Amino acid sequence: MDAAPVLLQRQGNAAWIRFNRPPLNLFVPELVETVRDMFRALAPDPEVRVAVLCGSGRAFSAGFDLRFLKRLGVVSARELITQLHEAIASVYEAPFPVIAMIHGHCLGAAFELALACDLKTAAADARLGVPEVKLGIPSVIEAALLPLSAGPTRAAELLLTGETIPAEQARDWGLVNRVVPEADLEAATAELVEHILACGPSAVRAQKELIKRWRQTDLRSAIELGIAAFAASFANDEPDRRITAFLEKRGRSER
Repeated sequence: MDAAPVLLQRQGNAAWIRFNRPPLNLFVPELVETVRDMFRALAPDPEVRVAVLCGSGRAFSAGFDLRFLKRLGVVSARELITQLHEAIASVYEAPFPVIAMIHGHCLGAAFELALACDLKTAAADARLGVPEVKLGIPSVIEAALLPLSAGPTRAAELLLTGETIPAEQARDWGLVNRVVPEADLEAATAELVEHILACGPSAVRAQKELIKRWRQTDLRSAIELGIAAFAASFANDEPDRRITAFLEKRGRSER
């Protein structure tokens, strides 16, 4: 088995990024650094139009290796959580959509990473949560995205009890897009990838940027950003080509 903590496989315009520390893909600094560096390297590549984060073994990831956390002090803890934030931010700020494909456990730092992804698919037997408070540690950094996804009350329940929830409940709470049997998970994720790749590359990147900025601004500013993005989309020939192709296809079907 490849000893690299994270594996990258390019499939056309899709990048499949797999944690490679089975069975639970526990996070350690080397894995965190690799995720950060990998996404920073992929970001400027126009050929990358979508990425999938997934795990080998029996879990997406059960979070940080507790044997490592046990050795931390105040200074090293700050360094580690800053490093983790940089890695998750590289996923959140990616100019292309990122899908988390979740099976088994998705806990703690791994759940925060999944929250930074645009879309999530999950196996029916997956469990998600932020159990840090049970270990005497608050959930921080991108856990701040949780209230935006699940609402403040449900987020508070997860954050203050440390309990995990099954995939079906995560979907009902708006934390997961699709739940399927584990045997169908990769196919369901690949289908979602194909739906994204079928859309205009420039439009998808513009939409991703708008989604990020909408989360950080008021409604009036969000609308102004959208108006600017709409106008800018006509600076290239992507709308003309795609609208022409659509009209021609519709015309053929109406004959």
